[in-house]
Amino acid sequence: MLSKILASADRRAIATDAAIDQYRELARGASPARDFTKALTSEGLSIIAEIKRRSPSVGDISTDLDPVRQAVAYEAGGASAISVLTEPDFFGGSLDDLRAVRDAVSVPVLRKDFTRSTSQIWEARAAGADAVLVIVAALSDAAIGAMLDTAQEAGLTAVVEAHTIEELHRAIEVGASVVGVNNRDLHTFETDLAVAEEAADHLHGDVVSIAESGVSTTSSAARMARAGYDAILVGEALVRAPDPAAMVEALRSVR
Repeated sequence: MLSKILASADRRAIATDAAIDQYRELARGASPARDFTKALTSEGLSIIAEIKRRSPSVGDISTDLDPVRQAVAYEAGGASAISVLTEPDFFGGSLDDLRAVRDAVSVPVLRKDFTRSTSQIWEARAAGADAVLVIVAALSDAAIGAMLDTAQEAGLTAVVEAHTIEELHRAIEVGASVVGVNNRDLHTFETDLAVAEEAADHLHGDVVSIAESGVSTTSSAARMARAGYDAILVGEALVRAPDPAAMVEALRSVR
């Protein structure tokens, strides 16, 4: 499945590469990026609430999801940032979702996608993204470094995502300042909160840390808070929640 997702991402990257000059120009004319890092370092556990229609692991979650309505509810509940899946083929997302959400909320917005080319960072900034996802498992160290340099040039934050301790070390060594530890195995798609708990011992205090995937209750959020994470990223559970604002508020309140 991962190889199929990356092949799709590569096809989109080719088109983005061809239009990089246009994206650079649009990005430089866009409104300033919101400070994603600062948003995650307030007191307590910060919540990155995700807009997610479907995924390869569970199939359809909410095909008729209204991204603006969902994002407004997240912000009302106290979300520190919004993550918007823009991958179209396997997750049902789009950059139109990101643009609409960015216009509707005042908190920073993360473009959640499989970034394969630096041109896609300019594309993200042109669409209004304040942060982009960079997945260690999908890139070489040189490519990750190029992504970090481009993100700095474009004026947004790169969230470097690791799925193993080895990948976490790679992320830190290449200079990542915001690191996401994903509890989901990219090959089996199963989640295990122990992944982030074990990885926490390898995180330095000057790195902003995010625990991703598998958090669906206040008890699981509390586990990530006790492990020392600055933030959690929650998608499926919030999309399925009858009252997403209330659930964000409950997750924020854990200690």
